[in-house]
Amino acid sequence: MAAAPLRRLVLTHLLVALFGMGSWAAVNGIWVELPVVVKDLPEGWSLPAYLSVLVALGNLGLLAVTLWRRLAPGYSERALIRAVQGLSVVGTALLAPLWPCVAPVAGQPHSVAFLALAAVLALACCASNVTFLPFLSHLPPAFLRSFFLGQGLGALLPCVLALGQGVGRLECPPAPANTTPGPPLLFPERFPASTFFWVLAAFLATSAAAFQGLLLLLPSLRPAATGGLGPGLQGDGPGGEAGVATEEASPLQELSRQAAEAPPRPEPKAGRLLSLRGACLLGLLAITNALTNGVLPAVQSFSCLPYGRLAYHLAVVLGSAANPLACFLAMGVLCRFPAGLGGLSLLGLLLSVYLIALAVLSPCPPLVGTSAGVVTVVLAWALCLGVFSYVKVAASSLLHGGGQPALLAAGVAIQVGSLLGAVAMFPPASVYQVFRSGQDCVDLCDP
Repeated sequence: MAAAPLRRLVLTHLLVALFGMGSWAAVNGIWVELPVVVKDLPEGWSLPAYLSVLVALGNLGLLAVTLWRRLAPGYSERALIRAVQGLSVVGTALLAPLWPCVAPVAGQPHSVAFLALAAVLALACCASNVTFLPFLSHLPPAFLRSFFLGQGLGALLPCVLALGQGVGRLECPPAPANTTPGPPLLFPERFPASTFFWVLAAFLATSAAAFQGLLLLLPSLRPAATGGLGPGLQGDGPGGEAGVATEEASPLQELSRQAAEAPPRPEPKAGRLLSLRGACLLGLLAITNALTNGVLPAVQSFSCLPYGRLAYHLAVVLGSAANPLACFLAMGVLCRFPAGLGGLSLLGLLLSVYLIALAVLSPCPPLVGTSAGVVTVVLAWALCLGVFSYVKVAASSLLHGGGQPALLAAGVAIQVGSLLGAVAMFPPASVYQVFRSGQDCVDLCDP
C-alpha cells in the first residue's frame, strides 16, 4: 500500500525535473553548437557577440510576461507556460532545416534565419524564469530542488550531445625542425548541426510533455474556477490544511500534513522574506547569475583553450555536470543561513577572479603546457559552477516560503543579474579586445 504513494512521489519529482530541463536548454544548445555553425555562417566568429546581444534583448520576455498578466488576467499561468514551451519547441525545430539560410541585409550577407530564431528562443528562455518558478510556489519546497536539477540537466545534455558529435576535433601535424607548423587537421563532425537541433527539439518536447503529465498526475493543479493552483499543494502557505482533504492519496499532501504537524522551524514568514533577509537572498541570486550566465561564459574559452581543447571540453562538461550534482546535494543538505550562503558565494567569487585572471593572461597563463595546468583549470571551473549552483538552489528554496511573489522576484533577480553580467562583459570581450585568443597547433609562449 505504501509503495503506490512512494512511486507517485518519485514520478512527480521526475516530471518536475523534466519540466525544469526545458527552461534554458534551447539557448544552451545554441551556444555549444556555435563551433559547428560558425564555419558556414557569414558572421564567422563574431556570431557569439551577436548571440550575446540577442540573449540580453531576450529580457524583453520579462515585459511580455508582465503585459500578459495585466492584459489577460483571466488566463491561467498554465497557458503562459505552454506558450513559452511552444515557442521553444517550434523555434528549435525550425532551426534544424533553416539555420544555414543566408539573406542580404544592407548589402551584406547575414544568417537572418539563425539570428531571428535565436532571438525567439532567447525570449522564451528569459520568460521561463518568471513563469516556471512562480508555478513551483504551489508545490512543497523539495520539488524546487528537483526543478533546478532538471535545469542543470538542460545545460549538461546539450554538452554531452556536442561531445558525441565530435565538435572541434583536430590534430596537429608534426612540424619539421626550424619551420612553422602546418595548419591543423580538422575532423568532420559525426552528425550535422541539423541533427543536433532536431534532438534538442525532442528534449524540449519531452519537457513540455512532462508539464502536461504533471498536471494530469496532480488533479488539484487544475482548478477550473481560479485558473491558478489549488491550496492543497502549498506546503507552508495558509490554507494548506484545508486542501489536504481534497485528495487523500497524494504524496504531496502527505508532505504538507507532515509539515503542519512538525514543530515550527525558524523560517521567515512570507511578509518578511522580502525585507532585509529576502533582499540579501535576491542579491545573492542576482550576483551569482551575473557571474554564471554573463561574465564567466564570456571568458571560458580564453581561460581554457590555452591548456588545450581537451581542457576546454572537460571544463564545459564537468562544469555542466556540477550543476545537477549541486542540486542533489541541496536535496540532502540545505544551508538555511544567508551568512553561510554568503561564505559560499565568496568562495565562488574568488574562483571566478582566478578564472578571469587566466583569461586576461591568455594565451600564456600560468602552468600552460603542463598537466597540472589542465587539472587546475578544469577543477576550478567545476568547483566554481558547482558552488554557485548550490547557492542559487539554496537561496531559491529559502525564498519559497514567501510564495509566488517571492519566487517571481527570484526569477526577476536571475534575469536582471544575467543581463547585467552580459552587458558588463560585452565591451571588454568584443569592443576593447581585452582577452586574446591563441592559435591551434602554434605555441605563442616560447621565450
